[in-house]
Amino acid sequence: MTQPLVQPVQQPGSVPDPAQPVLPLPASPAPQPPRHSAWTEGVRRLRAAVTTEPGRLRVIGAVLALLILVFGAVTAWQFSDRTSAADSVVEHSQPLSADAARIYRSLADADTAASSGFLSGGDEPRSMRQRYERDIKMASGLLASAAANSKGSPSAQRQIIKLNRGLPEYTGLVESARANNRQGLPLGGAYLRYANEQMRGELLPAAELLYTAQSARLDDDYADATAWPWFALASGALAIGALAWAQRRNYLRTNRVFNLGLLGATAASVVALLWLSGAHVLAQSALGESDDEGAQSLRVLNQAWIGSLQARGDENMTLVARGAGSEYEQSYKKQMGEVAGKERGAGFLGHASSLADDSAGRRPVQDAEKAVGRWRERHEEARAKDDDGDYDDAVEMVIGEEGSTGETFDEVDTSLGEATAHEQREFEAKADDGRAALSSVAAAAVVLGLLGAGAAVLGIGRRLSEYR
Repeated sequence: MTQPLVQPVQQPGSVPDPAQPVLPLPASPAPQPPRHSAWTEGVRRLRAAVTTEPGRLRVIGAVLALLILVFGAVTAWQFSDRTSAADSVVEHSQPLSADAARIYRSLADADTAASSGFLSGGDEPRSMRQRYERDIKMASGLLASAAANSKGSPSAQRQIIKLNRGLPEYTGLVESARANNRQGLPLGGAYLRYANEQMRGELLPAAELLYTAQSARLDDDYADATAWPWFALASGALAIGALAWAQRRNYLRTNRVFNLGLLGATAASVVALLWLSGAHVLAQSALGESDDEGAQSLRVLNQAWIGSLQARGDENMTLVARGAGSEYEQSYKKQMGEVAGKERGAGFLGHASSLADDSAGRRPVQDAEKAVGRWRERHEEARAKDDDGDYDDAVEMVIGEEGSTGETFDEVDTSLGEATAHEQREFEAKADDGRAALSSVAAAAVVLGLLGAGAAVLGIGRRLSEYR
């Protein structure tokens, strides 16, 4: 290109010098293209790529693989949580709830044994003394275990602290009552009544709150283990829908019915979705049965057992009070009404019998109902003797080895122990089935997700190879 010439500046009126050279004008800079950010450049190139069929196929393959991987990851995450909750039901919350019930029963039975031993006078039967000491030892050991396993429950910890503080005070009062009773001093009865008031007013309410807290934890774990995995189901449906769309698109563009890679990815996703759905249904059914036929039955049986223990304690304390035990007698009638009611099939025992799903579970409950009926009859006879002033015979009717209310109470106690052991085994069997149904889903989801994503990539790669 010819450069423009620069003429020298001439003064007005002067003559140009022909020998002076003419200089060229400086060239103007060439225009620079506009600068773009890395993100803008990447979007521009992606937009250019997807305008071609190979580019679109690459994007479709990446999206399909991502959706399948997300499906597998979400399924693994949700079923890991549900498996953990089922583990907690079997290994933590239900055993802790059962231990809390045993603490309550041990305390109530210890109070009953203490009052029965007191009625024997200074010559307390060795078996009664051993029963009391065994109950106290069991309650102390279970409290130590509960303290170690209830760190996540402030409510449970508060009740455990209250029980640990109150139990030594109670045992001290019982020992004072025994010492005075052996010497024939009436002060022993006052100590025992005070011990009984502390048990009824402080220790048993704290044990009940502990049991309630542990039962609430069990209910929460049940709810977590049986909740539907909606995110997993939604992500699975989305992945399968995207795979179906991709195969239909492939058919419309190539008239080929099957793409083996996409077909394999679809099969893996469908299997994963059916597996998680079926496993959840089985687990929900088994865990539901463990709750309805195991945990719920255990709760009702514990209520009946605790009620019978308290009724036995009231019966004993009515005699310990020597004419001033009308309040204990009223409490006895209230407890017995809740345990069995006036008609067969009523009360806690009637409810427990209706919850039992087989004869092995119903038989001991029905035996307990019959024993309660005999207990009531003998109790009325003992009360009649006491009201007539025949105190010694009334005591014999209550704590004697044969034909006494104590004998029928032991029958109720034994039958309820048998029924509770049976329902505990039922719970463990059903809960283990539910946990087993959930245990393999997370690992299967990961494996099937990886296989499905790989198959989708291979299927799209097969189509891309046709453009090379």
